Amino acid sequence: MTSSNDPSTAENNSNSSESDMPPLRVDPSRLSTLKANIASIHSRIQAATSSSQHPPRLVAVSKLKPATDILALASSSSTSTENDSLQPPPQRHFGENYVQELLEKSKILWDAEHEGTKVGRRIRWHFIGGLQSNKATQLARDAKGLWCVESVDSEKKARGLSKGWEGREWLREEGQDVSAANGAHDGEGDDGRLRIFIQVNTSGEENKSGVEPDSDELLTLAKCIRDDCSQTLKLQGLMTIGAIARSQAAKEGEENEDFVKLKEVRTWLAKELGLDGGEEELELSMGMSDDFESAIRLGSSEVRIGSTIFGERPPRSEAKVV
Repeated sequence: MTSSNDPSTAENNSNSSESDMPPLRVDPSRLSTLKANIASIHSRIQAATSSSQHPPRLVAVSKLKPATDILALASSSSTSTENDSLQPPPQRHFGENYVQELLEKSKILWDAEHEGTKVGRRIRWHFIGGLQSNKATQLARDAKGLWCVESVDSEKKARGLSKGWEGREWLREEGQDVSAANGAHDGEGDDGRLRIFIQVNTSGEENKSGVEPDSDELLTLAKCIRDDCSQTLKLQGLMTIGAIARSQAAKEGEENEDFVKLKEVRTWLAKELGLDGGEEELELSMGMSDDFESAIRLGSSEVRIGSTIFGERPPRSEAKVV
């Protein structure tokens, strides 16, 4: 497979053999920078998490960053120095925003090795970007190590993902480890289904995707995932992207209204669905680089952090997958 300067062209390249790719090499200096950055994030997460609270999952958002950056963070911490006790554990959860970029990266990294271990097969991919309905089936069917899709806001997308997940039978035909390719490495209650977060537009901004809070549309979508697609999809929880102004206010110590609202929506939805375990059965994916500490204090189950770990992103036209 040849590398692509534009992740949006990955569909044209993804049919090439991964064996054409030279071994990925992690630059030691870049590795040091990335591990220092993510160690700082882990420290901040720990400081924001109360003693009675389960630490949130960290999703490293790697969009428009090269596969070597992902390999660096996913690799064993055995490359660390004498300060190993200060080093974070190998990163497992990574988030991508573009379908074709995720497809290409998942293929490139699938057989990537570090110190004799195929670390790429430990990666749990999250798709967190805007999802086109006509890309849903392809994403669920072809992305190796796909663990979760967090931006579902319509029944059509949910059913497309369900169809694609059923289509992963090609893995068995090729003799692949199906559980591995489905992201089943985590000990987080994996049952072979694709995890789904429903995106909720808590801010009411017209330029944001997501269903309206406390709406019939939200309840119908949740029931579609839980009931109609129960063999392939698992309703993991709710996701929101906070409004920029509210995120800035949260940095100053105020509660983010979007996060408060998402908690309220979870309580409402759990009651409407009659969940045996109550609202705790539904996770909350909220909080990014500028507001994750506020999100954690409000009970976030997962934070999605990109630029604070990887640095500023290049323009999409200049991004390189390798």
